[in-house]
Amino acid sequence: MKESLQSLFSRDLNKLKTEIESYQHEENIWKTDKDISNSAGNLCLHLVGNLNHYIGMMLGNSGYIRNREIEFALKDIPSLKLIQQIDKTIEMVSLTLESLSIEDLQKEYPAEPLGYPMTREYFLIHLFGHLNYHLGQINYHRRLLDVQ
Repeated sequence: MKESLQSLFSRDLNKLKTEIESYQHEENIWKTDKDISNSAGNLCLHLVGNLNHYIGMMLGNSGYIRNREIEFALKDIPSLKLIQQIDKTIEMVSLTLESLSIEDLQKEYPAEPLGYPMTREYFLIHLFGHLNYHLGQINYHRRLLDVQ
């Protein structure tokens, strides 16, 4: 399970990088329109913050301090900076998961972010689903709003 999670997180965080790099017009990363209230840039920052908090800080004791509000408030960060943050997140997720044993995955997650107790393995699967949910939103955002 650990190797599968490492592989899947790496694969889809690299897809996140590809999505950000695929914008033809960098300013469109931050575009919103009608019922699309979150830009791809803000969703990217949200994913980076989410994983650095729930994996890096909670499981890897990284010392990361999350500011969820700023993930949705910041604007116009250059795509190169977003890519750098994604790269650091890929490394952090890999190192943290590598440090966990199979037994560690069966231990209770140290918080109840979903409102009930769960194993670390269960919550990591949830986090992977959350990553994919927003990755799909970013893909649609790019295809709908990256026009000029």
